[in-house]
Amino acid sequence: MQNRRDFLKKAGIASAAATGASALAMPHVRAQSPIKWRLQTYAGPALAEHVVKPAIDAFNKVANGDMVIELYTADQLVPTGELFRAMQAGTIDAVQSDEDSMAAPVDVSVFGGYFPFATRYSLDVPVLFNQWGLKEIWEEAYNEVENVTWLSAGSWDPCHFNTVEPINSLADLRGKRVYTFPTAGKFLAQFGVVPVTLPYEDVEVAVQTGELDGIAWSGITEDYTVGWADVTNYFLTNNITGAWIGSFFANSERWNEVPEHLKTLFQLCMDSSHYYRQWWYWGGEAKLRVDGTKLKLTTIPDEEWGQVEEAAAKFWDEIAAQSDRSARVVKILKEYNAAMGKAGRPYRYT
Repeated sequence: MQNRRDFLKKAGIASAAATGASALAMPHVRAQSPIKWRLQTYAGPALAEHVVKPAIDAFNKVANGDMVIELYTADQLVPTGELFRAMQAGTIDAVQSDEDSMAAPVDVSVFGGYFPFATRYSLDVPVLFNQWGLKEIWEEAYNEVENVTWLSAGSWDPCHFNTVEPINSLADLRGKRVYTFPTAGKFLAQFGVVPVTLPYEDVEVAVQTGELDGIAWSGITEDYTVGWADVTNYFLTNNITGAWIGSFFANSERWNEVPEHLKTLFQLCMDSSHYYRQWWYWGGEAKLRVDGTKLKLTTIPDEEWGQVEEAAAKFWDEIAAQSDRSARVVKILKEYNAAMGKAGRPYRYT
């Protein structure tokens, strides 16, 4: 027979078990407010839909309210040329851009964006960073910069000219006012190109009003995506490099506040963004050359375009002379491209 003491003892155990089960069933309660970031990309709204928004949307979904990243497009909060300083000061928390166009105060900034003939294909970029040592050099460079953390580099599209008038020879480039990146513009100036700097959102109107004769900022996928194919007529199949190098960066103080599991999540989402661009650009460049109806294709003959490639070799040596770190990057680029050439098809076609 069960006495009162036994009954109360068992009831207490049952109550404790019920309490434990109830606690396990309770939804997750956050002990503090979610981390909120503002990230600005170099890309305008139409382009951002592909080059960054899918990754940020995925991060916000999986972070489940523990962290929220607000995405802003080109010049929306600060001008692109001021992105680095704004991030360093904490005005914005993170950036997706190349170093060249946002004037990052590091010697490797010339290699961000379009460094002439550094790459042939988009896969060259992750291989150079992850297997040939550029990742360690970039980390070294940004460790010398106060309050900015470089996070990850990836590849975008090749750099081609799309113009109002056709380009069939190097002579046709002379006097052309072209929207492009600082380092690419400096290199192209020796062929008579006049580099022009404008806010991203003003480029289309500048072509329409005649302020610009063309653009050397992207491949044909972006020309169609952002509307530049609507205001230019020709696309030059020769390119000055096979892939744009861009990166993600964060304000170091804000990055250090992020828990490790969310840092890992952000890394996965950056990798997802890099992967998305690989196939989106690769497929788009081919499809729009074949099926696109807005731009007529032109080509400068290989023997003449060889002069541009020869000039790039001299340009590389000039950049290498600027610092020991720049020399190390150029050395890697030379060794890598030589190895790809020796590997032969499909790595390089001669």
